[in-house]
Amino acid sequence: HRELVEAGGGSVQAAGSLRLSCAPSGNPYVAYSMAWFRQAPGKEREGVAGIDNAGVIVYADSVKGRFTISEDNTRTTLYLLMNNLKPEDTATYFCALSDRKWLLESQFLKTSTYQYWGQGTQVTVSS
Repeated sequence: HRELVEAGGGSVQAAGSLRLSCAPSGNPYVAYSMAWFRQAPGKEREGVAGIDNAGVIVYADSVKGRFTISEDNTRTTLYLLMNNLKPEDTATYFCALSDRKWLLESQFLKTSTYQYWGQGTQVTVSS
């Protein structure tokens, strides 16, 4: 069992930046894949960016060129750097972890790929 603890949400004006972090519990040497998802009120949870054990990264089209997913060298912390934020980025952001080491491109941003989820952190972007 793994627990995921997110941090870094907050309120920012449009064009601003925020960085989210996520620290999974458990053995960092066990291979896994991770991702960020978000959910706005009244909408389904959607994948934002994912990274697998091989370092392959997939982004949602809506955030390409603005968001960057990364990990520290020991894979103990996952980050999401969000630049040029827009009001439509407002949502609760969730960190997710999958026991699968390598993913097909189609799997990175699907909720069904991930077994463990954080509690979520709110990001609010004002115009």
